[in-house]
Amino acid sequence: MSSTHSHWDRFQKFFVRYPEIDFSMDISRMAFEEELFEQQGASIEKAFAAMKELEAGAIANPDEGRMVGHYWLRDSSLAPTGELKAEIDETLEATLNFAAEVHAGKVLAANGQKFTRVLVVGIGGSALGPQLVAQAITPANPPMAIDFFDNTDPDGMDRVVAQIGAEITTTLTLVISKSGGTKETRNGMLEAKAAYEAQGADFAKHAVAVTGLDSELDKLAVAQGWLARFPMWDWVGGRTSVMSAVGTLAAALQGVDVRQFLAGAAAMDAETRSRPAKENAAMLMALMWYSAGKGKGAKDMVVLPYKDRLVLFSKYLQQLVMESLGKEHDLDGAVVNQGIAVYGNKGSTDQHAYVQQLRDGVNNFFAIFIQVAKARDTAGFEVEPGYTSGDYLQGFLRGTRTALADKGRESITLSIGEVNAFSLGMLVGLFERAVGFYATLVNVNAYHQPGVEAGKKAATDFLKQMGQVLGALPGSGDGATADEIAAKLGIDAEDAWHMAGHLAANGKAKVSLGTQGPASDRFMLA
Repeated sequence: MSSTHSHWDRFQKFFVRYPEIDFSMDISRMAFEEELFEQQGASIEKAFAAMKELEAGAIANPDEGRMVGHYWLRDSSLAPTGELKAEIDETLEATLNFAAEVHAGKVLAANGQKFTRVLVVGIGGSALGPQLVAQAITPANPPMAIDFFDNTDPDGMDRVVAQIGAEITTTLTLVISKSGGTKETRNGMLEAKAAYEAQGADFAKHAVAVTGLDSELDKLAVAQGWLARFPMWDWVGGRTSVMSAVGTLAAALQGVDVRQFLAGAAAMDAETRSRPAKENAAMLMALMWYSAGKGKGAKDMVVLPYKDRLVLFSKYLQQLVMESLGKEHDLDGAVVNQGIAVYGNKGSTDQHAYVQQLRDGVNNFFAIFIQVAKARDTAGFEVEPGYTSGDYLQGFLRGTRTALADKGRESITLSIGEVNAFSLGMLVGLFERAVGFYATLVNVNAYHQPGVEAGKKAATDFLKQMGQVLGALPGSGDGATADEIAAKLGIDAEDAWHMAGHLAANGKAKVSLGTQGPASDRFMLA
């Protein structure tokens, strides 16, 4: 393939291959100087040391005083105590056994029939991980179909319920919430319960909880006699929970080889735990992020997997990377406003979407191509003499990579043999460790999320005030303006206007639109 100049020597120098697990990584199209390894030598050693401490059970989330142990989920021998190891092993066995019993008809729906579908109720990592697995590595004809309530959008849930239809009576619902107090998940659970009751079915006889021991949800599941309960541990964060019961249960129900998924991550962990920086794919990834963004997240990460089944990988990485690294303060308390923005879709779809800007527009990104060697499982055919659809897909990947490089646009290429449970586990493991390494390089805590908690508190305050607005609306007369409502309650007039407008849009209030803009709108009870 023609290019302005050959990168062959640089490619050989910066190509990392792990033949035993069918993985390779090419960082030759990143614009770093080799001095980077020397310049960051002390930080690299610090990152290796911090990761070693984390895997050994150090308190890695000082905000909450907890360990961070997602690496133990795929190699329980790493767990700091025998008790923890036993819990991990027993929980994995329990999820796989439960799924096997559902498939065998030993666990049945309330009507005595076999379960045919799964409904996952969760948000963030409690849904994104299972969604990625469902899209990427479930069999083409899984033993059970799967749906998700992954938001508190009632219209979205209505559409899912409509698609399930009468089959709700043979649907198994997994409610996933560590604290049991997450409002979006609580709402989804209540919406699911109503859907069962509308078909005359008992929700409790179709429900499974994945939650923290003695959480609100755990207590509810015990009180109502749910089918089963599986633990979530405080040392597993939502964005790294896909290899806990959060992910393994749904995956097993869909016929995924869960042990291979875990083995893939464990294999990548083993490769990147002790190799020196220049051979360590996770450390190289972190260093490339650092180099591209000058240690300040100055460039976005565009994830371009050339495989339909990996379309959700960029969405999964958005949470993993942005929630972990998007921090206002560093570990010393200084304001740093760190983070790396992540977006992506899939190739070659992107070539008909935003690759135009990547090549010719603002140079504010680096790309991560994911190349899959095996084109398809079936024999296939030629779409023109000598060429298959898979040949075209490979051609588009290499062509786009070259076109970007020719314009000085940076990219990393990851290559796997095929998309299966093992290789997806490898990719998840790679990015998890890269995030941990990068966090040390820029001196932030990757394992807390204070901004998320701030948003939850603001939402709670909003709902409380909206209840007050409803109580303050007149039941007759000309109604009240936002200013009048705000003055009565001691709240902001704009907030009052938005709250009253929401109430009016959903049948609890009425609004008379004024001619002088929002301040002249008048609201009253419906």
